[in-house]
Amino acid sequence: MKRYRDIGLKLTPQRLAILEYLEGNETHPSAEDIYAEVSKKFPTMSLATVYNTLEALRQRGEVQELTIDPYKKRFDPDTGPHHHIICTGCGRIVDVHVYYELNVPADERKDFEISGNHVEFYGSCARCRKSGGDDTPEQIKERPLLQAAGRKSNERETRQS
Repeated sequence: MKRYRDIGLKLTPQRLAILEYLEGNETHPSAEDIYAEVSKKFPTMSLATVYNTLEALRQRGEVQELTIDPYKKRFDPDTGPHHHIICTGCGRIVDVHVYYELNVPADERKDFEISGNHVEFYGSCARCRKSGGDDTPEQIKERPLLQAAGRKSNERETRQS
């Protein structure tokens, strides 16, 4: 916890509980997920405290804010370079710690100098594949991440044509 004090973060009991929850957490929780868990210990804590703490951590490079889910921000305490696999059924996010050398042709880069990349892989986890056969087309359409993945795919296809 000294490292958080060293970066100028005021360590209240609530913030310490949030930091403890995030430490080693690989579920990529939303602020609401963190609030639901930490408020069990601190029932008077507000959701704003969680958001403010996450923003302070993000500004100091201690968490990454993920924009994978269009309906809620998710947070990743693993700030090292890595990618993600996202289940389009349940929204589960898994880290991929493999380096990918991606060469972007100069005409596609425009005037950008590329300094890094982040790859999002989409698919179905084992649990969703096992239970997926029972879903109706209407239920599948309601899956937020599937909708987002479809929009991203359609946007890429539109840009390529």
